[in-house]
Amino acid sequence: MGYWLIKSEPGCFSIDDLAAAPHGTTGWDGVRNFQARNYLRDGMRLGDGLLFYHSVTNPGVAGLAEVAREAYPDVTALDPACDHYDPRASAENPLWFMVDVRFVAKFPQLVPLRALRAVPELAGMELLRKGSRLSVMPVTEPEFACIRALGLAGG
Repeated sequence: MGYWLIKSEPGCFSIDDLAAAPHGTTGWDGVRNFQARNYLRDGMRLGDGLLFYHSVTNPGVAGLAEVAREAYPDVTALDPACDHYDPRASAENPLWFMVDVRFVAKFPQLVPLRALRAVPELAGMELLRKGSRLSVMPVTEPEFACIRALGLAGG
């Protein structure tokens, strides 16, 4: 089993939006960074654990999700009416991929970025590296377990 962190601006799509989606499941589309795309396409597997991170204002981990469907072509890249349209992509050469994610739990309180930085066991985490901007990144099992415990305990 793998573990990942996925980021979203809460004004764009929040943990509450995921919980309210039909069956608590939605496509995780719009990823337009090649390294993050590779994590989606080549790394994520059905059932992998996800930390759902709210970025920008009051950044922190808001809850848990899981991979509900493995990578498939991101249809928003092919639709000129979508914000995530990419004219380089085609049905024959999809270029961008997405996975489906399913809501698992919302933490009683957001686990803020400053709290994550204060935990010595998380010091090597990609999220906490200066300049880290990936919207999809791997986390280790101990990192996932530590943040899960912090979140379920109320931050």
